[in-house]
Amino acid sequence: MINIAEALKQRAQVHPNRIAMHFPIKIQSSGAHDFKIAYRDLSYLELDRSSDELALGLRQFGMLAGTRAVVMLRPSPEFFTVMFALFKLGAVPVMVDPGIQRAALKACLARAAPQAFIGVELAQLARMLFGWGRSSITHVVTAGRRWLWGGETLESLRRMGQQRLREGEVAPMLQAPDALAAILFTSGSTGIPKGVEYLHRHFVAQVELLRQHLNIQPGTINLPSFPPFALFDPALGCTSVIPVMDPRKPAQADPRKLLSAIRQFKVNSIFGSPALLKTLVNYCEREQLPLPLGTIMSAGAPVAPELIARAYALLPKSAHIFAPYGATEALPVALIEGRELLGERRALSEAGHGICVGKPVQKVLILPISERQILDCEAQLPTGKIGEICVQGGSVTERYFAHPEQTALAKISDSAGPVHRMGDLGFFSEDGMLWYCGRKSQRVRTAGGDLYTEQVENYFNAHAAISRCALVALPGPGSTVFSEPALVFEAVLREAHALPTLTAELQKVAAQNPKTAAIKHFLHYPKSLPVDTRHNAKLQREWLANWATQQARSLSPSRS
Repeated sequence: MINIAEALKQRAQVHPNRIAMHFPIKIQSSGAHDFKIAYRDLSYLELDRSSDELALGLRQFGMLAGTRAVVMLRPSPEFFTVMFALFKLGAVPVMVDPGIQRAALKACLARAAPQAFIGVELAQLARMLFGWGRSSITHVVTAGRRWLWGGETLESLRRMGQQRLREGEVAPMLQAPDALAAILFTSGSTGIPKGVEYLHRHFVAQVELLRQHLNIQPGTINLPSFPPFALFDPALGCTSVIPVMDPRKPAQADPRKLLSAIRQFKVNSIFGSPALLKTLVNYCEREQLPLPLGTIMSAGAPVAPELIARAYALLPKSAHIFAPYGATEALPVALIEGRELLGERRALSEAGHGICVGKPVQKVLILPISERQILDCEAQLPTGKIGEICVQGGSVTERYFAHPEQTALAKISDSAGPVHRMGDLGFFSEDGMLWYCGRKSQRVRTAGGDLYTEQVENYFNAHAAISRCALVALPGPGSTVFSEPALVFEAVLREAHALPTLTAELQKVAAQNPKTAAIKHFLHYPKSLPVDTRHNAKLQREWLANWATQQARSLSPSRS
C-alpha cells in the first residue's frame, strides 16, 4: 500500500457492500437516557466511487497533484469524500483547527499559501470577511450553495466526474510514497501552530503501527471522536460511526448520544481524548450504567491512572484501554495498556515520578536538554536520567511546511533517518518503560533545579480535594534566569472557610517531597482550569502563568 486511498479501493473490491461509515442525520430523544438517531450509511464501494468522481471533477476544475487545498468541512460524507479524492488526485489537504484564535488561523493559512479552499458556506463567508488566503487562493469549492464568492460546488464537480467516468476516463490514484500528502497544523497549545508535512508513506506507516500494536482487526466498529482518525478505518478494514458531537469540544459531548450510538451499532472500539473518556465515565457512574466497549484508545494528553481505574470498573472484564503517546509530528511513539498504569506505576506517578507512557513502538532516544539545534544523537543519556524525548521511525515526519527555522530546531539528521525532538521531557526506567515528565517549554527553572509539570502535578492531584492543578513559573525576584514555582489548583471546596485549610495542607504536602519543597505559592483558580481547543485536555499553563503572576502581585505588592 502506497496511498491510504488505495486501501479504500482494495476494500471496495473485496467487500463492496460492507459499511465504511455511519453518519448521523436526524436526532430524536426517546427517553431520559437514550436517543433515537437516524443514520446515513456509506459502503466502501460508495465512498470509493464518490471520491473517484470528485477526484476527476477536481482535476477538470484545474486542481492537480501538489495543489494545496484548505479543507473546512464538518464531519460528514462530504468531508471523507473530499479527503480521499484529494489523496487520489495527489492534491494536498491543509488542515487547521477551526477552534484556534482567528489571528492564528489567518497566520496558518498565510504560511500554507493554499491555492484552493474547500468549505461549507459559513467557512467561505469567513474566508471573504477575514481575508484568508486572499493572495493565493484561485480555486473555490463549496459544500452547499455557492453565493457571491463564485467557484464550484462539490455536487457540480462530482457530476462532472460522473460524466468523465461514463466516458471511460480512469480515476487517478497517486503512486508516489514520497509525495506530500497533507499539511496538518499542530494545535499550538504550547506555541504557534506549525504545519507538519505528511508524506503518503508516513500515513501508511501509521496505519501499520496501529494495526500491529493495537491489534485492530477487520470488521471492528469504531467510534472516532477526532474526525481525521476515521480516515484510517477503511485502511484497517473497520467501520466508523461518526458521533453526534462537536469535535472541537469533546469535553462537552453528550454522553447519552455517544452511548446510543455505541448500543445501536454494537461499537467495540472508541477513540477519544481523556476529556471525552471522563465525560463518559462520569455519566455511567452517575446513572449506574455499564460501558459496553471492547477497546478504548485515549490520546491527546496523559490519561490519569485514577480515570483509567474508574473506566475499567464499568467495562467488560476482557476490555482494554490503550493510551498511545505521540504528537502530530510523530504518532504513535509509545503505547501502554491501562492496567499497566495501575498498581505500582500508579503509586510511582502519585509519588512524583511522572506518567508512564509505555514501551516505544518506534526508536526512542533520550538526549540532553537543549534550547539550541542538535546536530547528532551521540550524547544519549543513561537510564533514569531526564532529558529530551526524541523519536525515529516510519511515521516520523521530516519537516514543517515553509518553516525552516522550526524544522532545524525540531529535527536531527541521522544516517538511519530523521529524528524528531518531541519537545517533551522524560526518561527510561530500568524495565525499559518510557516515562513522560512534561513539556520542555513548561518546566520551571529554579535556583535549586528544574521542576517538571507531570511529576509535580500528579503528586498533588493525589490529594482528595484537588480536581486538577498546574505547575507554573512566577518571575524570580531580581533574576532573569530562575523563576519561583507556583501551583495553581482547581478544587472541590465543601465549606466557605475550607480554602485556607486546604492551602495549609498543600504546603505541608509540598514540604514532604524534595521535588516539591521549593513551592511556596498555592493559588486557587475559581473556575475550571483552561485547556486546549483540540482535545480539551492539555492545560494552558502559559496562560495560567500570566494569571498567577497577576495574582501573586496583588497579594504581595512588593513583587511589582
